[in-house]
Amino acid sequence: MTHQPKTSATGAHAALLLPDNLASLKGSNRLRATKGMPLDMLVPKDGCEPDWASCLEAICDLEKLQRTPQDPIFHAEGDVWTHTRMVIHAMLASATWRAANNNDRFVLFFACLLHDIAKPATTEVDLVSGRIGQPGHSARGAIDARILLWRAGVPFDMREAICRLISVHQLPFFALKNNRAGHAPEFIVRKLSHELNLVHLAALAEADMMGRHYHDKQSVLDDIELFRELASIEGCYGAPYPFADEYTRLRYCAGERVDPQSSYFREPGSEVIVMCGLPASGKDYWVSTHASHLPVVSFDDAREELGLRHGQNDGMAAHFTKDKAKALLREGAPFVWNATHLSRSMRSKTLDLLHAYRARSTIIYLEQPEPQLLSRNQKRDSSLSNSILLELLYRWDVALPTEAHEVRYLLN
Repeated sequence: MTHQPKTSATGAHAALLLPDNLASLKGSNRLRATKGMPLDMLVPKDGCEPDWASCLEAICDLEKLQRTPQDPIFHAEGDVWTHTRMVIHAMLASATWRAANNNDRFVLFFACLLHDIAKPATTEVDLVSGRIGQPGHSARGAIDARILLWRAGVPFDMREAICRLISVHQLPFFALKNNRAGHAPEFIVRKLSHELNLVHLAALAEADMMGRHYHDKQSVLDDIELFRELASIEGCYGAPYPFADEYTRLRYCAGERVDPQSSYFREPGSEVIVMCGLPASGKDYWVSTHASHLPVVSFDDAREELGLRHGQNDGMAAHFTKDKAKALLREGAPFVWNATHLSRSMRSKTLDLLHAYRARSTIIYLEQPEPQLLSRNQKRDSSLSNSILLELLYRWDVALPTEAHEVRYLLN
């Protein structure tokens, strides 16, 4: 039988092929803003049941989870909201929760509450088998949660801890075998330990598996326990893995075959500052204040020199910028690369080029609250409208500590 294509709930024929209640979720792919309720009030006290009604009122998009089905093989319990509540109950009963302080409980609770927030937008049904899938829901869920928590004013460190957990919340299920990237388990835990707390990741994965009806649940729980044991053996269960130095860490995390405990000779190269952040977050001001003595490579400058408006012939601007950067890298000269660099794929193109030329990279990430961001953008001499700026939020991956030799987060 010829394999039939899948249909996505965002597709043109979704209303014909998906259950009515699911098709109705797809009118908008954009998260609605949270209500004004302080989110820390939703974290349950010891011995108390979560206030589910307040959760649904505070975060409007949770309501969609009640009408989103899941594959009955892996989720015989039913819809995503049923699963989410079971996951939270499992977390509240865990040793990790009992040992956690208030800030960590906030992170763990909202990682559970939002871990499947993107399932309504990513649901697909196979036309032949009827199987339900939600491919990419972890990566998209991290971005959706970031926007939601940013708008709610959640502190940066706690927000990013939640988003990083969501982005890889299923990884301990298969990290020790059949991981899609083909990385050794030791590599996974060493690298991840510099991006998030592996104690919290294991607790979230365990709660995710406990909070479902699945016939092979115990074997996955065994794998999660082995994940914990491996991280403990590697000395990074609850702490970053002790690499020899930042240069070794970057080479190792980039996939080079180096001994993580050995310091390697670093060939001389450029010192490059890589700016990162949404438009109007203050990148130009930071450069003029802190790095005015350095040459600047910029897409905006390239567009201006080439006479292009925002979004017009970006390929030409990119080539122009890249050629200027290469000339500076060949000289070993220090410089600033000033661009939004919002997504990991965008940053990797820049960083891969810099590291190929043996440059030392420092990411300067800047961030503003939404009202200030939009107000500042309106006052700029720019062809970028606020509506286009808000569309960029859905590509917003905050830089991870493992992406460069050094990452600095500068807020407000």
